[in-house]
Formats: sequence, C-alpha cells, structure tokens
Amino acid sequence: MKKSAERLFGTDGIRGLANQSQMTPEVAMRLGRAMAYVLQNTKEFQSRTSLPVGLKPLYSDTEVRRAKIVVGKDTRLSGYMIEMALASGICSMGADVILIGPLPTPGVAFVTQSMRADAGIMISASHNPYYDNGIKLFSADGYKLPDSVEDRITELMYSDELEKHRPTHDLVGKAFRIEDVHGRYIVFLKNLFPKNQDLMGMKIVLDTANGAGYKISAHVFEELGAEVIRQGISPNGLNINEDCGALHPKKMAEATLKLKADIGIALDGDGDRCILSDENGEIVDGDQIIGLCAIQMKKKGLLNKNTVVTTPMSNIGLEMTLKEHGIDMVRASVGDRYVVEEMRKHSYTFGGEQSGHLIFIEQSTTGDGIVAALKVLETMRETGKPLSELKKQIKLYPQAREDVRVSKKTPFKDFPKIASAISTAEKTLKEKGRVFVRYSGTEPLARVMIEGENLAQIKKLARDIAHEIQAELA
Repeated sequence: MKKSAERLFGTDGIRGLANQSQMTPEVAMRLGRAMAYVLQNTKEFQSRTSLPVGLKPLYSDTEVRRAKIVVGKDTRLSGYMIEMALASGICSMGADVILIGPLPTPGVAFVTQSMRADAGIMISASHNPYYDNGIKLFSADGYKLPDSVEDRITELMYSDELEKHRPTHDLVGKAFRIEDVHGRYIVFLKNLFPKNQDLMGMKIVLDTANGAGYKISAHVFEELGAEVIRQGISPNGLNINEDCGALHPKKMAEATLKLKADIGIALDGDGDRCILSDENGEIVDGDQIIGLCAIQMKKKGLLNKNTVVTTPMSNIGLEMTLKEHGIDMVRASVGDRYVVEEMRKHSYTFGGEQSGHLIFIEQSTTGDGIVAALKVLETMRETGKPLSELKKQIKLYPQAREDVRVSKKTPFKDFPKIASAISTAEKTLKEKGRVFVRYSGTEPLARVMIEGENLAQIKKLARDIAHEIQAELA
C-alpha cells in the first residue's frame, strides 16, 4: 500500500468530509488496525496487567493481553459508519472495543481513564457541519496522543507491515457496549462543584448544539439545583451545530435575556468548548472566561506559578488585564492539545483558547465545556456577583477576523503579495496591535486575525490580507 504523502493528523485529530478522502470507512478501519497494533507492541502496554483470567490462546504457548479501546462519538449521521469501521479494524488486530455511544469528547477521555482502558477514540468533527466527521485519539491517561505516536499510526496505515500480523482463532478481538457511562460522567462532573455550594435559585439557558452533550449536560446543572431551559437537544444526525451551540450562540443569548436567566451556556458539537451569555444577553467569549477564572483561581491560591497558557488567538487585552493582576500569560500553538502540552511541561494548572476550550488540568485532561461552565458558576457563587460584572474585569481590544477557503496550504511567505499585505498591516499597527495569519489545522481555511485600537482600520487591514490570499490560494 502506498504511504501517505502528507501528515494525516491535524491539530485536533483527523477531520474531513465524511465518506470521502481521509474520512472513509476504509481509512477508519486501517486506523483501528494500526492503533491496536501500536498499543499492543509497546513496552508500556506489555508492562501493564497480565493476560485476563480465562483467555488462553488455542494455538500459541505465549500469553497475550488484549488491548482495550473505548470508542465514543457525537450525533452525526456518519458516526455509525465510522464507529463500525473502527471497531472492525481494532478487533481484526486482536484488541477489544468498548462502544459507549454519544458522549462529549472530555467524557470519552474520562471513561478511558476510569475504565483503565489502553486508549480512547472520539468520533467527531467538533464544531464543523454534520457532513464532516473526525477522529481524535486518547492515550490511557486521558490525554491526546503525542504527534510521534500519531505519525507511527499513519506510517502503519499506509504500509503493508500489518499484513503480516493477522490474529486468528480466539485471538480475534470482540466489541461490546456499556450503557451506564452517562451516569458515571454526570457524577464525576457534579463532584467537581464545591460540596458546600449548590445552584438552587439559579436559572440557566443551556444549548447543547444538538451534539454529544444533549443527553447528560442538563442533568449536571439540574441535579445541583438549577432550573435549566434546554435548547439544541433534538439531534437527528443532520442538525449538529446548525444555527446553535457555541458556534452560533445568538439564540442562547437572546433566550437568556428574554427569560431573565442568570446565565446562558452554549456547548459545541462534541462538548469540549463553551461560550456564555451574561444575564443581559451579552456574549462572553473564551478569553473573558479565561480571565475571570484565572483571577479567581489566583485569589484562592490555585493558579500554579500564577501563569495561564493561551494561544496567539487570545486577545492582547486579556494579556494586559492578567498582568495587572500579577498573572503571566504564555502562548502555545493554536489547538487545545498544544495548550495542554505546555501546561504539562511546566506544571501549569489552567489554560485555554478564545474559542471556548478551557482546560482545568487538575480536573480534566482536555477542554471540557461543562467543567468550564461549572467553574464560572462557582465563581459567581463565591463572589456573589453576576456574570456581567465579572466579565468587566477583562478589557479586550477590538479584533477583526477573515476566513478564506483555500485549495492548498502553501507558506504565505512564498507569495510576495500576501507577504506584503501582512507586512503593511504590521507596520501600520506597530506596538498598538497584532497581526496573526495562519492555516486552520482542521479545515481548508486561511485565518486572518488582527487586533488594534481602531476597529475600522483593522477591519480594512484584515480584508486586504484576505483579498490577497483569495487571489493566490483559492
């Protein structure tokens, strides 16, 4: 089999149009086979518990241990197709599959840890439309697999090496479903909220984007005492993220104001990010959530090294506000996996992205929209302040953004007109703004982000750069 010419994994796993290119059942099956093989042929795996009682290979004198892989998904129609293909590939290499159905991405990471599984897989394209899908991989500790392991999996997928390793007889793997994972995850989330607090008397508008959190999210807040008005809880396989959720929080915000709720919470399709609304119906983005949570954590002595990890997309105003409160801000590469890597490397306890990925690493191994919402609710209870007042602490600069669909991802410096437009913007703004242009790691897009004091000025500069990218790369 011909080896892949480029890296299969982006900043958040594999993603693409379902049943085309890299998101076909054939690719999913090869991925399942390669992942199972890699797991069962590492020193770390072999050093774990020995062969389960009663599992004796009929044709070999050597004991073997099956890898155990958790597979969850969101609510996309194509999830069934990818799920079955992955399970077939995993079983064909002698590993077992635990199918848990729709559950948020952080829930899959939690179940992987909780069940002492060897790995976890989440089938989701996150905030993308229903016709896309994706695959995210977790190691036994609930963290996303490092690039080196993903590269080894890719290498095996596009080579003939695995053809020499096909178990037969009773060494073929099996798949089974577990139905009670939702209850386990709900209990875990509720236990993160302070035991001496509850949400009695609070009204919450909750939009789960017709996605992976539609079954469990409301239960968490209701069982803590809140009144929950639900939106985006009727998935049909085609409506995930459609005019709802964290990507489209307007309806959630309008309902928060109209119904006189205390807060609005919008999750994305796989539940790993959240965007909020205050009681006045005003949107509260990831940077504002990062800021208000970081300030409260520092006051409580919970912000290790008084440092927060963000990305280049975070607003310079957030950085200035944190500095005023004696908090340093470190920028990792775009993608919550890189935020987590930076946090683990330096023992930081909190980080996140403007998009709403918030990582409280002592509670969760990856971004978790419900955990983030609980932390904000906890801060509201502890301070006695409404969200509208808490968010005022974070003074943000105006930002202008342009997304351009591209046919290829060639370095911008290779195009003089694009490079010139970027340089012009940087010289215009000098120290009073920022220019950040990058390719999306999950979609065929070039993203232009500019910050500055004058909104009209930065909008024009962003459009100028986007125009040149459109002309050269569309």
